[in-house]
Amino acid sequence: RAGARGAAMEPECRVLSIQSHVVRGYVGNKAATFPLQVLGFEVDTVNSVQFSNHTGYAHWKGQVLNSDELHELYEGLKLNKVNRYDYVLTGYTRDTSFLAMVVDIVQELKQQNSNLVYVCDPVMGDKWNGEGSMYVPKDLLPVYRDKVVPVADIITPNQFEAELLTGRKIYTEKDALEVMDMLHAMGPETVVITSSDLQAPLGNDYLIALGSHRKTKADGTRITQRIRVESPKVDAVFVGTGDLFAAMLLAWTHKHPNNLKVACEKTVSAMQHVLQRTIKSAKVQAGEGNKPNSAQLELRMVQSKKDIENPEIIVKATVL
Repeated sequence: RAGARGAAMEPECRVLSIQSHVVRGYVGNKAATFPLQVLGFEVDTVNSVQFSNHTGYAHWKGQVLNSDELHELYEGLKLNKVNRYDYVLTGYTRDTSFLAMVVDIVQELKQQNSNLVYVCDPVMGDKWNGEGSMYVPKDLLPVYRDKVVPVADIITPNQFEAELLTGRKIYTEKDALEVMDMLHAMGPETVVITSSDLQAPLGNDYLIALGSHRKTKADGTRITQRIRVESPKVDAVFVGTGDLFAAMLLAWTHKHPNNLKVACEKTVSAMQHVLQRTIKSAKVQAGEGNKPNSAQLELRMVQSKKDIENPEIIVKATVL
């Protein structure tokens, strides 16, 4: 009996997730909430937008939350004294004043709880065929660089976003490690470059992610753990994968706080399980020889519950 009672008494871990919401499908909060709940976290969601579906479909409709409305929701939590969080998680944002308000909220929450961890996916753009372009307004870059990243503890940029934040291009793995050091110097103790166009040692069918965790020990010495993860490329365009990645990285770094290698292996392996299940199902729905559409490519989240909860490690990380 004591064992069961002990398990029930595991301290509650609460996440404030400020992301977009879609009625149909899995991006933003819809991609982050279920995995976090399955992994035992309490998740409080603020929906930065409410859309019918993600914007990759032919049509979408919905509403956008502005910074005053965000502040109002936060005030409600504060008045009831339920504004104590262990984690804050943010993703795609299009508006500078909204982003600045997020920073204010994070700083206030850190005063409430000095151990609060802010996990930020600085979503700004990506590379297509080697060319990078931003898909948020350009004036978000200085806000991310000067205000957001300095208060973040874990960031998950792709290669293009890491280059934007540091003003430095990445051509080799050595460049990438130096860029991650520059990002550490800006504030975050954990940096994961979620995807890059670096040549993978395993070959062209693999995608490289790189991670770096810097910790300052009690005596002031700094230790940095760096890893490389090579995962098989999946030939399809998925939406919501970055949101799912950041949520699972939050969960697994919480469960393995000093082992970025294991946290990334579990995160990337779970991603692989979800993506493989999704592409298989999408192809069946689309039918022989047809290209799956946006609706058919929605992540198979609920069907992947067991893989999210306890991922079989199918992708190994290399310690650099």
